[in-house]
Amino acid sequence: MGNDSGNVLLALLTGAAIGAGIGILYAPDKGIETRHKIKDRALEAKHELTERVSHAKDELTKTANEKKEEFEQKLDETISNMSYKADDIIASLERKLEDLKKKNAQLQK
Repeated sequence: MGNDSGNVLLALLTGAAIGAGIGILYAPDKGIETRHKIKDRALEAKHELTERVSHAKDELTKTANEKKEEFEQKLDETISNMSYKADDIIASLERKLEDLKKKNAQLQK
């Protein structure tokens, strides 16, 4: 879920909770019934918020693990490519060293 849609949903839930709270306060119920309703609604809101936080945590963990795996794979590929290039450079330097040894041997004759 995108950040904007999460913010919109949070704003809607907050508005609904405030509206429900105001509705309960102005309802013609006894004080104890109103307090029970407020408590029940608060517990429902707490439960919903807990679920949303848990879901967001799970999604974040999943995304972090996927990105970690992608990074490790790219790192392995890069190291592998660098290893091949290093082998090519070493082989090239060894050939040049052999050429220099041959030229040096000819010059010393």
